[in-house]
Amino acid sequence: MNARIVLFLAAGLGLLGCAPGSGEGLNVSGRPLSESGNVPLAATLESIQVNVFDASCTVCHAGASAPLGLRLDASSSFTNLVGVPSRQVGSLLRVEPGEPDRSYLIRKLEGTAAGGAQMPLGGPPIPRATIDFLRQWILDGALPDVVTVGTPPTVVSLQPAPDSSGPNFPAEIVAGFDQEIDASTINELTFTIERSGGDGQFDNGNDVLLVATSVGLSTANPRLALMSLDGVAAIDDRYRVMLKGSGPNVLLSVDGLALDGEYGGMFPSGDGNEGGDFIAEFEIQGRQPSLASIQANVFAVSCAVSGCHSGPTGPNLPQGMDLTSEANSFDNLVSVESVQSPGTLRVAPGDVANSYLVQKLEGTAAVGQRMPFGGAALDQATIDAIRTWIDNGALR
Repeated sequence: MNARIVLFLAAGLGLLGCAPGSGEGLNVSGRPLSESGNVPLAATLESIQVNVFDASCTVCHAGASAPLGLRLDASSSFTNLVGVPSRQVGSLLRVEPGEPDRSYLIRKLEGTAAGGAQMPLGGPPIPRATIDFLRQWILDGALPDVVTVGTPPTVVSLQPAPDSSGPNFPAEIVAGFDQEIDASTINELTFTIERSGGDGQFDNGNDVLLVATSVGLSTANPRLALMSLDGVAAIDDRYRVMLKGSGPNVLLSVDGLALDGEYGGMFPSGDGNEGGDFIAEFEIQGRQPSLASIQANVFAVSCAVSGCHSGPTGPNLPQGMDLTSEANSFDNLVSVESVQSPGTLRVAPGDVANSYLVQKLEGTAAVGQRMPFGGAALDQATIDAIRTWIDNGALR
């Protein structure tokens, strides 16, 4: 046997000597560790961060422009993945501890997700053996890396993103921290949201503090605070989120240290010292499927003008159909029979097709002209918001 064959067999036996699929000595692409920071492949977040996220994902998933707000840099990956609902498939978590098959991250890396391209986008797929390490990390509980004891917690992510602007009112606010938070300190006094009152400015006397459906720590990820806005009126406005690190009620780490919250436009928050509030704003622009939004953006500006639906309530149209306030609009529309089309409700909750209001706005009513009378027809996006409000039960 010549020397070249002996060397080849020796190399092969050396690789076989490693445990099957262990990845020992190799990086994400099966290359020597020297190419990926000398961190062996293992079922730990530290290894996955270096060998997968840093090597193949952060070229896109980093900074304020990260797709879907999914930052995967070392300070953000855990809080943006574990226990966080996928924004593409809301029924799945990006990473569900103990459930790799139900984790959207795995489906995207394996190319089995119901929508979108396999990740990494435009790059070579992550090898099967490497994905098995991610699967094992998730199966083991998707645990975070150990945080140095004695450092105050900081904010590393927020959804909606600070200074973002979008058309859809969020179902929840999600704040991520760099370490585990004391669940007893996450409440409506330490995690708040308010809107500007329509002028885009705060602290001028007309701010509106929103009452969240619930506020608490995620059961899947002790580094995530969740604020549910389910049922809260969706209104176009500017919003301000605050996480308290100063005052009588503050967010604390499990070590009892107050939030280092000062936000200067980049994550993580803080000035390196314990204490300080985290404050960030975002904006919602686009007609929302709520009576509050429809009142402010449609009825008040296009319908309740002088000589039209301006009240008082009575049998004579158009003034008799009073649309001057949320309360009046609800009382004059929802489950109220049309005067022009007896037997048809102006707004039939859950029944858009038989709601006379929609017929008048779309110009399909059998009687009279299209509304708004004498003005430009509403754009389809606005009509769709009204249709959705009715579909959802035409709630007050």
